[in-house]
Amino acid sequence: MGKAIEITDANFNEIVNSGKTVLIDFWADWCGPCVMLAPTIEELANEYEGKAIIAKLDVQENSSVPAQFGVRNIPTLLFFKDGKLVDKQVGVVPKQVLAEKLNKAMIAVTA
Repeated sequence: MGKAIEITDANFNEIVNSGKTVLIDFWADWCGPCVMLAPTIEELANEYEGKAIIAKLDVQENSSVPAQFGVRNIPTLLFFKDGKLVDKQVGVVPKQVLAEKLNKAMIAVTA
């Protein structure tokens, strides 16, 4: 069973440059909408196991990656392909919207 992995400032580059499509949920435990979105993130981790990396980054404990990508509001979800940012979603949206963005990111051509 897939589970969203924890990303930190320290392992960010390694995960994003893993060769897989990566969805990162920028969150904090004091953020109500983030907590609401958490079960959806775990469902995506299950459904995309082996196909994409679904990860969470706690903005309370990690500040350089959110600053690098201008994350000011949470939840913010960033989609990476081949180490490059290919899509972004701010705020809570239905799982289907995230799945569509993830599917597009998986087939995105990065040059």
